[in-house]
Amino acid sequence: MKTAIIGAGVIGLALGWRLAQRGVAVEIFEREIAGCGASHAAAGMLAAGCEAEPGEAALGVLSRESLALWPAFAAEVEAASGCEVGLRREGTLLVALNRDDAAKLRHDMAFQRSQGIMLEWLTPGEAREREPYLAPQLAGAVFSPDDIQVDNRALVAALVVAFRRAGGILHEGSPVSRVETGPGRVAGVVVGEAVHEADVVVVAAGAWSGGIDLPVARPPVRPVKGQMLAVQMDAAAPLVRHVIWAPKAYLVPRADGRLIVGATVEERGFDARMTAGGLYALLDGAWRAVPGIEDLPVIETWVGFRPGSRDDAPILGPTALPGLMLCCGHHRNGILLTPVTAAAMAATILDGTPDPRLAAFSAGRFERLRSAA
Repeated sequence: MKTAIIGAGVIGLALGWRLAQRGVAVEIFEREIAGCGASHAAAGMLAAGCEAEPGEAALGVLSRESLALWPAFAAEVEAASGCEVGLRREGTLLVALNRDDAAKLRHDMAFQRSQGIMLEWLTPGEAREREPYLAPQLAGAVFSPDDIQVDNRALVAALVVAFRRAGGILHEGSPVSRVETGPGRVAGVVVGEAVHEADVVVVAAGAWSGGIDLPVARPPVRPVKGQMLAVQMDAAAPLVRHVIWAPKAYLVPRADGRLIVGATVEERGFDARMTAGGLYALLDGAWRAVPGIEDLPVIETWVGFRPGSRDDAPILGPTALPGLMLCCGHHRNGILLTPVTAAAMAATILDGTPDPRLAAFSAGRFERLRSAA
């Protein structure tokens, strides 16, 4: 069985690697270079606990299952590639800067605890014991010990090596213009004038998934713009040690002293421009939580495009055309959902029947919503 995957972000690479491990002939077609989209722009937070929200029950279950898979998945990627992926387990601090923030955190915590998520309320003093440079006007914090982080850019590099070592073929600079069909099923992908034959085609092109010419309805995936920046800390004495969620920004420390600050959420299409307003909002939000950030040099700014669906949950599984699969729309959860998405999609392709974990995330849910309306 020959499989073609459109898109070499972490989702496409991880799925390709899992299939290649099982002896499947896999080719991945990437429009630019591997991991250049949302996988490069992300912060790498694996926050299935503190990000759980009402109305996202199915997504929450999938996210927590994926989080549980992450330590073993990271170790396996590192062993297969010989590359570190920067997994860190300090947990996440959600900080409140005033009484309104504190009330919201307590409200959210009550729901999250009802889902079995372990969280701890911290007084301002207890929060500063963990992070001494938090703002003096702190009103409290929530500690989520099970949330972890990974260096998403290192993960991309490791997955490329693991995929190739498993026998997969990666085509960079190879945008797919359309999916080719044969009698009653998928037949391959078209790149330029060439048809690359395949028994299974998987659309995993992130925010660009909705722009590919498909023989079925295109997935309702749109780009959700996010501006981000990084400052440089002293790696030997970092200003921040945990992932910190503040009311207007989040901060993610790396082992080399980089501190990532993100992220705006903008419906601007594929507008890749950094803006003064975006940078100001990020820096102001970070400064209000950790004032010492004002003395750190800015070393990078960038824009990414989250692949958002209509309900901000992924679109996973078979389509009406035999052999054509969708694996897109992960929005802000692509890195977190990588292990479970790769496992469930690989099982679906290999077994010929949808993995039960995909049931709530088929493209058919949008048709059902339209019919109900």
